[in-house]
Amino acid sequence: MTKNGQTSRETRAVYPGSFDPPTSGHLDVIERASRCFGELIVAVVVNPQKRDPMFDIEEREAMLIECVKHLPNVRVEKFRGLLADYVKEKRADVIVKGLRVVSDFENEMSTALMNRALSNVDTMFLMSDQKYSFVSSSIVKEVYFLGGDVAVLVPDPVLRVMSAKRESLHGHHEKST
Repeated sequence: MTKNGQTSRETRAVYPGSFDPPTSGHLDVIERASRCFGELIVAVVVNPQKRDPMFDIEEREAMLIECVKHLPNVRVEKFRGLLADYVKEKRADVIVKGLRVVSDFENEMSTALMNRALSNVDTMFLMSDQKYSFVSSSIVKEVYFLGGDVAVLVPDPVLRVMSAKRESLHGHHEKST
């Protein structure tokens, strides 16, 4: 297909995050972004600022692959390093970020400006659905490990993996006492 004499391709977006664990809010942003762009790459990143992840990067990637299998234009990849380098390597047209509350924007704005300076790729923000505005991976982990029910906060494939992890931790803990 050509546009204005130039060869064009589908718009490619990258939705980066640590996704530890993936939440229903993340999946909502993925589903909505997949309708806006020809191709969406969900980029699972190792975030050095987030210590002691609940799931390693391979587990997070596997959970997300399971969660997005109904979306044909979405693929999941993991990466380490600078997002600006990754989006250039993938020839992405845009970075997608989800925003829950105003403080998310304050945190994301400087990152978006830096990524644009380094990669010449803009960031587009999607407001989270109101029902997920309080949901964060850290809150999900805290509630879950304190015995709370997080079934409505995470997709089913994630809940299954979280349950298995809790069982293995409890089983391990009981054996070591």
